[in-house]
Amino acid sequence: MPAPEITPGAPCWIDLMTSDIAKARQFYGELFGWEYQAGDEEKYGGYTTARKNGKTVAGLMQKDAEQAGMPDVWSTYLRSDDAEATAAAVTANGGQVYMPPMDVPEQGHMAIFGDASGAAVGVWQPREMRGYELVAEPGAAAWHELHTKDYDAAVKFYQNVFKWETDVMSDTPDFRYTTLGAGDSAKAGIMDASGYLPAEVPSNWQVYFNVEDADASIERAVSLGAAVLDGPEDSPFGRLATLADPTGAIFKIIA
Repeated sequence: MPAPEITPGAPCWIDLMTSDIAKARQFYGELFGWEYQAGDEEKYGGYTTARKNGKTVAGLMQKDAEQAGMPDVWSTYLRSDDAEATAAAVTANGGQVYMPPMDVPEQGHMAIFGDASGAAVGVWQPREMRGYELVAEPGAAAWHELHTKDYDAAVKFYQNVFKWETDVMSDTPDFRYTTLGAGDSAKAGIMDASGYLPAEVPSNWQVYFNVEDADASIERAVSLGAAVLDGPEDSPFGRLATLADPTGAIFKIIA
C-alpha cells in the first residue's frame, strides 16, 4: 500500500511526549503491535520512531527536566512547505510560537505553535522524513480532532494560516463541527468544546487510532495499565472510546 499523499496543511505526523519512554514503548507495542527504532542520541536526542508492518506511524520522545511538570501528551503535526512562513502567519492570526522552527538534521523542520484558541499544534516541513506512511489501518492514526473553546476563532485560524478548505458538518447549538475537506476525503475536524471542556483544560488536539475491535482493545489496554475515560460508544463513524495510557497521555480508539 503506497504511503498516503499528504497535502500542505493536513495532518502528517503524530508523536508522544512521555515521562517514561520504556513504559510507553511496551504499552503501545503490545496494544498496537508497534516496533521501534531509536534515533541517534547525539543527532536526534533519542527520538524513537514507531513502525507498524514496516511503515512509520508515530514518534515517541522522553521528556527532559524542563518538561517534567507538563502532562504527557500526544501531538498532531500539520504539514508546511515553509515553517518560517507558517510561524509568521501564526502570529499574524492571533496564535503563538511555542517552539520556533528548528532544523532536524536531514529529516526536516519542526515547530510547535499555539492556535488562536490556545491549542498546541505541531508543524512539520519535510525533507527526508515525509510523514507517517500508514493511516486509517489498525495501529495507525485514523483521525485528528481539535476540541476548541473558541470555535469561530479556531476555524478562521486554520483557514487563514494553513489554507484549510473547510466543510461545515454540523452547526446545531449542541454540536458544531467543521472538517478539513469534505465527506470521505476529510482529513481532520474542529469541534466546539466550549460546552464541556473544564476551565482548567485548554483547547487541545486529540488523536484517534484505528483498531479492529474496540472492546477487545479496551480490555487489552486496561490490562496493560490504561484507564478508560469515556466510552465505548457507537457513532456513525464506528465504535470509539477515550483512554489514558499508563502515564496519563490521552488518546482515542475507533473501530
